[in-house]
Amino acid sequence: ERIHSYRKWMPRIGGAKLHYLMNEAGYRISRKNLFTILRTNSLLVRKRKKYAVTTDSRHWMKKYPNLIRGFDFESPNLLWVSDITYIKVKGEFAYLSLITDAYSHKIVGHCLNRTLESEGAMMALQPAIEATPENKRIGLIHHSDRGSQYCCKEYVKLLKNNYIRISMTENGDPYEN
Repeated sequence: ERIHSYRKWMPRIGGAKLHYLMNEAGYRISRKNLFTILRTNSLLVRKRKKYAVTTDSRHWMKKYPNLIRGFDFESPNLLWVSDITYIKVKGEFAYLSLITDAYSHKIVGHCLNRTLESEGAMMALQPAIEATPENKRIGLIHHSDRGSQYCCKEYVKLLKNNYIRISMTENGDPYEN
């Protein structure tokens, strides 16, 4: 009953603090028994994981259609898939821009950056382009989400100047790319 009142009063209090409060109030209960009571009564508080948002698709820049729906790619350098993931480094988030060949699963470009700005995506794209002969780039499709990094003028220009077609997810589903 006392546990329920603490939970009503402080719904996000952790088990260790709750154990301390119970002991301070004169209730002698082991930590293990307290957690058993919390678990059986569905009173455990789940940790909220910190996460970084990597896509902002609510912007004014042009969004391109999805060119890859229903296609089967049967050789390398027909489709590159680009995405950004975050990694915690020394307590802070860093952003890893990756460009992967969809057929071979080879990472053809990457860049680890402290910010989500388009420079990280550009620095991943540039070596991928340089490592691929021009005749292999013609008709190549670059597929990504609708993040501002991929829609910005400089990124689109770099793709178009290298004869790479642009494809983007339609509904913002992270599993679509």
